[in-house]
Amino acid sequence: MNPIKPIIAALLCTLSFGALAAMDDLTQDVHIDAASQFADIKNKLVVYHGPVVVTQGSIKIKASELSADQKKGITILIARGKPATYSQRMDNGKLATASAKEIQYNINKRTLTLIGDAAIEQDGSQVTAERIVYDIQKQQMKAEGSKNPADRVITIIKPENFQDDGKKAPSQTPTQHLQQEQQN
Repeated sequence: MNPIKPIIAALLCTLSFGALAAMDDLTQDVHIDAASQFADIKNKLVVYHGPVVVTQGSIKIKASELSADQKKGITILIARGKPATYSQRMDNGKLATASAKEIQYNINKRTLTLIGDAAIEQDGSQVTAERIVYDIQKQQMKAEGSKNPADRVITIIKPENFQDDGKKAPSQTPTQHLQQEQQN
């Protein structure tokens, strides 16, 4: 049996952008397509060289290299690429995506860390930054940039995301709407 499959299966079963993830994905087989694989079973390390494509239902991870490392009881899955990407179709039919030069998933802490040209997009809204950390269990995200304008955190919110049951979009900008919510 492939020693990485339980690790990747754990990743795919716990990794989603929210409660709207397509649950059918989690019942599908995990399929790993790579140019080569290296497994150091004694040291609990598996590396796939690419291009690498991992699929489970509508979940898809693409990378140049995918590794799983387990040290001191902590399992970390790392996808590297130019960029490495993650995508999943939500129950509402919309696609949620993430990309970065490196995507790290700490299975024990249930955190997803995107490093280098990081981006998360869902429902047309997006966050881009040099580094994005998403805590899946807490559903909390922290995006980090720098003072360099090219490395700042950029958030784009689509006005229709503020619509409620087909009501008209707010007349204020998303920034004004967020500031108003913070004041309340």
